[in-house]
Amino acid sequence: MISLKSLAASPDVQLRNLGWDWMLGQDTLPYLANEVVLVTPAEADAYYEAANELFEMFIAAGQHVIDQNRFAELGIPANLVELIKLSWDDDRNIHLYGRFDIAGGIDGQPIKLIEFNADTATCLPETAVVQYAHLRANGFDESHQFNAVFETLTGQFEELLALNPDLQPTLLLSAMRDFPEDDANVALLGEAAREAGFEVEFDFIDSVEFSDEEGIFWQNPKNGQFEKLDFWFKLIPWEAIAEDEPELVEILTELVRKRLALILNPAYTLLFQSKYILKILWELYPDHPLLLEVDTKPLVSKVCVEKVLFGREGANVRILNTDGSERQAVDGDYGDYPKIYQEYVEFPKDSTGHSYQAGVFYAGEACGLGFRRGGLILDNGAGFVGHVVE
Repeated sequence: MISLKSLAASPDVQLRNLGWDWMLGQDTLPYLANEVVLVTPAEADAYYEAANELFEMFIAAGQHVIDQNRFAELGIPANLVELIKLSWDDDRNIHLYGRFDIAGGIDGQPIKLIEFNADTATCLPETAVVQYAHLRANGFDESHQFNAVFETLTGQFEELLALNPDLQPTLLLSAMRDFPEDDANVALLGEAAREAGFEVEFDFIDSVEFSDEEGIFWQNPKNGQFEKLDFWFKLIPWEAIAEDEPELVEILTELVRKRLALILNPAYTLLFQSKYILKILWELYPDHPLLLEVDTKPLVSKVCVEKVLFGREGANVRILNTDGSERQAVDGDYGDYPKIYQEYVEFPKDSTGHSYQAGVFYAGEACGLGFRRGGLILDNGAGFVGHVVE
């Protein structure tokens, strides 16, 4: 059973004191709970160790996919394979950050990997800033939270500068237009990059100019001039770019080959984002204590979860009983993708029956914990719950 602690003071005042007023918008705060999950120091340490070990396993699985040319099995668009290899083979293309979604880890339940949001992970502002402000507003200090997300992200940006001295420290951050939640995630990344020494600009993807001969350009609204930026972070899924903008993939491949730009997260993160990598992990590490069994067909005599290779936020997920009947399902826009089947595991629950899934951020190392709360399948209606280590 999940143990919760009620924190009376809201984080609003604390966020203003931190200078993070933009976090107070209608898309970031209403779904923050006023209670937090109680986590023991040993449980926090176990989440940290598990995420670090899982990342090493993902690296090995990614190398296996490349060595064995298994891109098609993962649903990787053919036009991205070259860019994936280019970014994988050049250690200057570091993985900036991602989020492991995890079952268990609380109240004696074993930690089990659900999936890795390696390409375009969100929940950054809630995890890094809002739950920290909530903690401070109620008289706790940072030692009572597994949360160094902002500092670790800043360190990742510093590492990028150190590894890429031939590039200018100019960063353009882009998201899709009309998605305020994405804007908040991008804004937090911009703050971390600025702290690390980058000059930072924001623009929506439809306004960015790309040239395979010159680089990536942003139009400065102050003077109308196009300015080149050498680093580009996109909160747009790689598979969406590959499917919807194949010409852009060709340009980006040339930009990376010619060292005209460095793209974050690198294209190889799509290997980790594909749910098929969960099957590869089970092949490479059968019965590993952090993994659940995964196959391309429903598991015999086991309750399992049907997932599409590139689904997001619980869309197109079905829980299937041992006889193949449907226990629960969520519709979505990703139903045309191939499917995998993962052994079902119960999430920890509170006294009201809500399920809790841990999210552990990874940015060069595991760096922060938060929880999403909802029903049997956690979809885009799930809430965010912070934590206190006691």
